[in-house]
Amino acid sequence: MRIAQTLLVAGAITVLSSCAMTLENKSSLGTIDVSSSMVLETSPLADGTEHLDLSNLDMLEMTPEMVEFVTSYMDGARNRYARMQRLVYAIIGDGNFELVYDDKTRTAAETFRDARGNCLSFTNLFIAMARYLEIHAEYQEVDIPPDWSIVGDSFFFSQHVNVLVDLGVGLQRVVDFNMYDFQEKYDRRTISDARARAHYFSNIGVDHMMNGETTLAYANFRQAILEDRWFSPAWINMGILHRREKYPNYSEAAYRQALEIYQFNLIAMSNLANLYEEEGKTELAEKYLARVQSHRMRNPYYRYQIANSAFIDGDYKTAIKNLTYAIGKREDEDRFYFLLSLSYLMSGEKEEAQRWMKKAEEVAAESENQQKYSHKLNLLISQDPGEN
Repeated sequence: MRIAQTLLVAGAITVLSSCAMTLENKSSLGTIDVSSSMVLETSPLADGTEHLDLSNLDMLEMTPEMVEFVTSYMDGARNRYARMQRLVYAIIGDGNFELVYDDKTRTAAETFRDARGNCLSFTNLFIAMARYLEIHAEYQEVDIPPDWSIVGDSFFFSQHVNVLVDLGVGLQRVVDFNMYDFQEKYDRRTISDARARAHYFSNIGVDHMMNGETTLAYANFRQAILEDRWFSPAWINMGILHRREKYPNYSEAAYRQALEIYQFNLIAMSNLANLYEEEGKTELAEKYLARVQSHRMRNPYYRYQIANSAFIDGDYKTAIKNLTYAIGKREDEDRFYFLLSLSYLMSGEKEEAQRWMKKAEEVAAESENQQKYSHKLNLLISQDPGEN
């Protein structure tokens, strides 16, 4: 589920590490030296007008209708734990509120009004109501496996957030719009409201950019950075916006700033390499592309993607090779074992297929997944690998 969008103009992968941040990273392109601070203050995309002030937006506003809704479920709820249970029931249980997932990012009030939204929208809604009920709730970033989608000639890399509720005395609960797919093994960290607002404005900026609304896109990316200057996705998106509008020096300064925040940010590297290639700086482009390739080949999820593509193409040897590497790096992903089992099966090695399917079943967190995998293998074993 997409909550935080980083728009790409070429394939890339995840952020790996961080380093110190500076705010005076300069561009080497064009006739004017552009610093990252100039991207925020003197960009031609501001359209020669005063910068739009978006800071007053209340992402967690509680409307009278929201107050009435949430209080109607609280009769007899005398402590925070009981109130949290009632709130979960009201929003995602069997209450009267039916929230439908879509890709649009909304404030808490907009999410309640439309009964629609993405994971950030849901998180805004739940946190707003929880805090109104004096429940301690925070935003939490979750390191889900890389999630890619494509629109036109642009790739999207999606991140995820959910809610961490602190009920005191060491008792915490995670609330997620899609609890079925959430897994405890995913790394996660609580983030400030400022970082959550940066996610929000960056997402809104992407929507405006895809709609060709350049001034509004710039204003929202700028606000995202003002909310949290360490938020590299907003710098990357700012770079993409300037590149699309033919301001390569501003684009380079924004990408390089993202690399100051996270030294091995492969999304920034990939976009920067493409920018250099467009500008005829072949040596620089090749340097960054080499770094991207080196790092992403060490990413087990990227190797899984290679294996999946190879499997579809009937290249089971390549699939097995990449899945073996992926499992060596990440032993708790049942889908790696499942695809490895199918790859051996389609290679005619049924004993190996059964061995790895058994491992997939052992690793699978949900008994429903275990039954699903076993059923699929039995169906496939009953057929000859060469049959259609």
